[in-house]
Amino acid sequence: MPTPPAVPPSSRPVPQQRPGGGAPAGPPPPPPAPRRTAFAEGLDRLRATAVTEPGRLRIIGALLAALVVAFGAVTAWQMNERSTAADDVLHSSQPLSTAAAEIYRSLAEANTAASSGFLAGGQETKDSRDGYEKGIRTAAEGLVEAAANSDADSPAAATITKLNRLLPQYKGLVERARTYNRQGFPVGGAYLRYANEKMQKEMLPAAEDLYQKENQRLSADYGDAKPYPWAAIVIGVLALAALGWSQHRNYRRTNRVLNHGLVAATTATTIVLLWLVVGHSVARSNLTDSHEHGVRSLNALNAARIASLKARGNENLTLVARGAETKKVGDETLDAYDVAFGKNMDALGESLADAERLADDGAGKQPVGAAKGNMAEWKKRHASAREQDDNGNYQQALDLVIGGKGATAECFDGVDAALATALAHEKAEFKQAAGDGLGAMKYLPEGAGVLAVLGAAVALLGIGRRLSEYR
Repeated sequence: MPTPPAVPPSSRPVPQQRPGGGAPAGPPPPPPAPRRTAFAEGLDRLRATAVTEPGRLRIIGALLAALVVAFGAVTAWQMNERSTAADDVLHSSQPLSTAAAEIYRSLAEANTAASSGFLAGGQETKDSRDGYEKGIRTAAEGLVEAAANSDADSPAAATITKLNRLLPQYKGLVERARTYNRQGFPVGGAYLRYANEKMQKEMLPAAEDLYQKENQRLSADYGDAKPYPWAAIVIGVLALAALGWSQHRNYRRTNRVLNHGLVAATTATTIVLLWLVVGHSVARSNLTDSHEHGVRSLNALNAARIASLKARGNENLTLVARGAETKKVGDETLDAYDVAFGKNMDALGESLADAERLADDGAGKQPVGAAKGNMAEWKKRHASAREQDDNGNYQQALDLVIGGKGATAECFDGVDAALATALAHEKAEFKQAAGDGLGAMKYLPEGAGVLAVLGAAVALLGIGRRLSEYR
């Protein structure tokens, strides 16, 4: 018999019993898998779809449609902004700038007419009186229009309020000067000088400030209308590139040269892009022309007209004051109003030179040349009048200033009439150029939106034709 082993085999460990008896505890169940989100499941399905040709075609179609629609939307948005700014240039900001210049000119005209009527004394002419009344009335009407088109809290509104307050004060001083002058009291000249001082130091600077503010508004509108719509152009180029790539891909996989839907979408996108680039380029060119040969010419002519009015007023006041106002120039003591007259004539010459340089045709240059000729003659006659006045011949000097033929008044009227003709011509030139610029952008925002929607639709139809081959 076999010999028993020296050590009995070890028995299995007794499973640990639960307290109180019962079956032994098993291993704990695994934790439940985390629930996936709808986005993750959708992403997995998209990945699975993208590896198939129908899935790739659907993605390509969606991207093409999105690019074409984005191109149309951005084009419509940017061109609508530029079209609105161009419309403001033509119908809002430039007319307001002209109105502000008219306010300035009307005030200067009223001041000149007041001094001319004062020199005539009791024999004030109807033309002189009517000129004064017209200047005051035109300035008041211009202030009403400017107030109606300005924001209540804008700097322009504060300037308009100031001018509305000063205008009645100035009229009262002129009426007092006229009353005392008719009665033969010398104090009338003091009142007229005080009125002129209020005009020169308070009212005209305020009117000039209003003119500058309206010009800044005009420049801002030009700045909004002229920049190229680069965002729309870039998206349009990307859309064309994507359409070209998709057609090349279609050709390589099917050997079909054309896909009608994609070709139609490419045609629509090309039309919008060309319309955008050409239309805006034409509009930009016309707007630039309206600024360079319209707005700048008008500014130069307005400056010339205001300088001539100031010169005429100071020439009259030289005889009104009769040496009461003097100014030290170097070692000499000169009549203050005569010194101001010389500065005004220098400004007139500079403005006329600018206007002649900016005029782009004979119709614009001819009246400016006539104004320059009248200005040269004006200087000669003024020198003769000053010589008579310095020699004590006041009546002869007065006749050379406000008399009939051969007086400086004749030259001033010639300058003013020539400048009025030039202003009318340049205003018409501005309206033509700015109107052409606005017309070049007409219907572009709406047309771009419509063509972009059509382009996206036919692109999807073209892709749909390819998908139908897999059904």
